[in-house]
Amino acid sequence: MSSSTAPVAAPARVLDAVDWRERERAHAERADALTEGHRDRRSRGERHPIEDFLFTYYSYSPSLLRRWHPGVGVELADAADDARAGWRWYVAGATPRGLVVDADGMLAEKGPMLRAVERMLRLTAARPAQFGCFGLHEWAMVYRQREHRHPVPLRLGQAATDEVVEANDIRCTHVDAFRFFTPDAVPRNRFSPTRQDQPDVEQPGCLHANMDVYKWAVKLGPLVPGELLLDAFELARDIRRLDMQASPYDMATWGGEPVRIETPDGKAEYVRRQRGFAGRANALRARILDAWPGDGTDVAPARSTR
Repeated sequence: MSSSTAPVAAPARVLDAVDWRERERAHAERADALTEGHRDRRSRGERHPIEDFLFTYYSYSPSLLRRWHPGVGVELADAADDARAGWRWYVAGATPRGLVVDADGMLAEKGPMLRAVERMLRLTAARPAQFGCFGLHEWAMVYRQREHRHPVPLRLGQAATDEVVEANDIRCTHVDAFRFFTPDAVPRNRFSPTRQDQPDVEQPGCLHANMDVYKWAVKLGPLVPGELLLDAFELARDIRRLDMQASPYDMATWGGEPVRIETPDGKAEYVRRQRGFAGRANALRARILDAWPGDGTDVAPARSTR
């Protein structure tokens, strides 16, 4: 148990042992279902370029998803003998044998990181979404390059793939996509995002920014209810599928029916789904900020990336 001795504020509500143990059980069952395919493939030494990506790109294990937290402001009754009593960031609550998440202790030790996550979520949600990128970041990652990140053939071949890049305006705003651009693709991008300016350019139309909602939820740890963490994971999983469907790779073998963004119909399909993900991601950002609203530190207004 955390050694924090700071006084614990009275929780907003108390969950009796029957209720919270049922939520914990349902959470573990849901997490197991979400990670079953990945765990089975890992045991056989196999990889799926769409479905396994979230476990390699973010390096978060299935066991992390399986661990349920009630979030801030919830006391777990009769939990003193539970294994979580030995977990970090839990302290005694206001009721006998109760446990609560030690939000004050986390803020005291991890304040800069927590505030950075809060700032990223708030600024991204407040910025106007852009829907003109058409997933061309994946195409820019293979532009004029013989060796590719994924051992999957290109759907159009190298020459035709390069022509698609050259015929379109590249508008990537996400540093963790831009950093994988080939050298020849870098000067074709309208933006030059960096790690330092990420909070000032991230926008909710970006698929990768919306996948990252899962990353931010993980970084907030027990401050975020477990159910919300799994919702963020499911969004990232769904986005990854579109990301690869709209990529230059031939994903048919892996269940990825192509979204042909080199055509007007494909662009329209991409934007339609992109808008849906933007709405889901901003709803999750709002729920995360509602679960842990921060410590009152001011956040500067969002700056447009247009």
